[in-house]
Amino acid sequence: MAEPDLHERASSFGSVAEAYDRFRPAPPAEAVDWVLGTAGGVAADIGAGTGALTRQLARRAGRVVAVEPDARMAGVLRRRSPDIPALRGWAEALPLRPACLDAVTVSSAWHWMDPDRTTAEVARVLRPGGVFGVIWNGADRSVDWVAELLGTRVPSPGDRDLRTRHAFVLPPGSPFDAVERRVVEWSLPVGPEELVGLAGTYSATITMAPDERERELARVAAAASSLAASGPVELPMACRCWRAVRI
Repeated sequence: MAEPDLHERASSFGSVAEAYDRFRPAPPAEAVDWVLGTAGGVAADIGAGTGALTRQLARRAGRVVAVEPDARMAGVLRRRSPDIPALRGWAEALPLRPACLDAVTVSSAWHWMDPDRTTAEVARVLRPGGVFGVIWNGADRSVDWVAELLGTRVPSPGDRDLRTRHAFVLPPGSPFDAVERRVVEWSLPVGPEELVGLAGTYSATITMAPDERERELARVAAAASSLAASGPVELPMACRCWRAVRI
């Protein structure tokens, strides 16, 4: 299993499951299409959260299953998408039989997973020729005003090197072809409510002490109100994508 503190921190999102579902945008269709390529058949979305990517997969694959460790996140997914099976489980121990899938995806959750054990599990459940796709979809903090508004993320205890959040590297000897990479840039129209709501779904904010979190969200609210005083603004987004084919 991954480090206990990493799993504990990943589970913090369940406390804001409804807000996460409301304010976290799904990856753009262009990114999902590129990750899947020609893969169809049966797909699994692991670390599925409330199902933003899962629902996109359901429109592209023959059958989809979601795997999510947090009961609160999975509960929202089941309510919104009752026709999609949602299994409880960690990426490092998938509740799936060997060679049963044509595609496995991870969206904005890879940094919460143990890379060696998760890769071994994905290899176990994928058929030869199946696709392993990883997506990181978020506000583009390389843009100055975005970084100023949402803050520059700092490491927290138990968190891996920040560089691993925007990188996907297969462990040596993994039974996959070379990893392909693509970045899809897009924008999201948002107003003050959406900007504050989005800021409140980041783990760094969720895990703050209550008074500190209140001050942080008040700061974002003041800045967002000024920024979007004349109407919605376009929030620059970057969707980083990786895919590798099971040998």
